[in-house]
Amino acid sequence: MAAGLDRIDLKILRLLQEDGRIGNAELAKRVNTSPATCHRRTQRLFDEGYLRGVRGVVAPEKVGRGSLVLVGVVLDRSTPESFSAFEAAALAMPTLLDCHLVAGDFDYFLKIRVSDMADFNRMHSEILIALPGVRQTRTFFVMKEVIDNAPLSL
Repeated sequence: MAAGLDRIDLKILRLLQEDGRIGNAELAKRVNTSPATCHRRTQRLFDEGYLRGVRGVVAPEKVGRGSLVLVGVVLDRSTPESFSAFEAAALAMPTLLDCHLVAGDFDYFLKIRVSDMADFNRMHSEILIALPGVRQTRTFFVMKEVIDNAPLSL
């Protein structure tokens, strides 16, 4: 069990991962507490950083972003300044879902949503390779999303 969390807190976290739209009254009923107690506990989970937010999950294909692309990025230098410049520029990319500094063959691994291969090709040539310090990229087009953004096992 995570430090500072009891079984009720963990159940609140699980239920909110499953359905972020659940109302406080229903949440309280499912964790067997009063609505006031449940609200206090949920607020504490937010205040202490256990919950970062609650949001809807948009169906990418419905909004013209049905293609998922993973990109490994190698920078030309491994310095704090080059990492910082790359990260600042990556934050401005509207199609970028995730950006992770990694160990291994790449410096960063990116998760990008685009409409199709032509859209990615345009974005790659106009934006991605122009990011500060990019020496090389390796692109992986996702053929099937088996598991994507699964809830944490609590």
